[in-house]
Amino acid sequence: MHRITTGKTVRAFAAAIGSIGLLTMAAPAAAQSEQPLKISYVIHSSASNPFWQAVKKGMDEACTQVQAQCRMIFTQTEGAVPELVSNLQAAMVGKPDALVVTIVDDKAIEPVLRDARSKGITVLAANVDHSQGAKGSVRQSFIGQGFDAAGYALGQKLAEKFPKTGPINVLVGISAPGQNWSEQRGAGIMRFLADYKAANSGRSVAWKRIDSGTDLAVTAERVGSYLNANPDTTAYFDTGLWHAGVAKVLKDRGVPPGKILLGGFDIVPDVLNGMKAGYIQVEVDQQPFLQGYLPVIQAHLMKKYKLSAWDVETGKGLLLPEQVDSVIDLSKKGYR
Repeated sequence: MHRITTGKTVRAFAAAIGSIGLLTMAAPAAAQSEQPLKISYVIHSSASNPFWQAVKKGMDEACTQVQAQCRMIFTQTEGAVPELVSNLQAAMVGKPDALVVTIVDDKAIEPVLRDARSKGITVLAANVDHSQGAKGSVRQSFIGQGFDAAGYALGQKLAEKFPKTGPINVLVGISAPGQNWSEQRGAGIMRFLADYKAANSGRSVAWKRIDSGTDLAVTAERVGSYLNANPDTTAYFDTGLWHAGVAKVLKDRGVPPGKILLGGFDIVPDVLNGMKAGYIQVEVDQQPFLQGYLPVIQAHLMKKYKLSAWDVETGKGLLLPEQVDSVIDLSKKGYR
């Protein structure tokens, strides 16, 4: 089943939640004198990553609707865990009502979250959860994608395009070795490949994982070098969006679209261009707008109505090339 959530559902939900903000504006003067909710959204990524601009757009829209004071705190270096930890500690100095955080490294981040909870700060995980989920963390909810299941679904869908005969040789790019999101997605992909091999016992099915990087040029260079040395590669799976760089390499080399299958995560412009050109066959959408929008709404409702936190699965919808035109305009506007 191929599921693409359009902006219509998001806009309808936003309009409904927006009524909360309208009610706040119409409230008596005593209620209006309440201090606005302060939220710090602390992430592991740099501002240059296009995925996070869609998350920020969701955060900004929700903050406007509920009249909260919000800021998203980026790292200078993509995926830098020490920077994220420092940013978390600095954010706590400002005494926010809520912290929204990407838990990319359990050991480094969890002590800071325990400190935040001890100070009465609401802690919500978004985009990346603790590797053990609620069992391993004091975070109060997780709003994001189930990574292992999403990786499995990606492998399963791209495998529909595997050659019907002959050996299958797959490369799996672990974009950020050791970080929860990348490792779990990769594990899901390789779990599918193991099942595929078992179901096709008469064929040679092999795979290898590499550190593929979190930069388009770096991934293009590393995977491009591997493909030079292994021209019989059937498919490349990326655990992020950086296979878009590989698509460009294949095009520049004159490799026909589809000769080497590509699949990965996140609907960003470079990926959509690669799909339009026929070089990327399957993409997983985790709906970043929701990952920015919903934590703010949740923190607002927890404070206003004393509700408990709740987990939200933002999806593992599969985007195919024939569906790209339906999301391009929304992507240009920052919603997808």
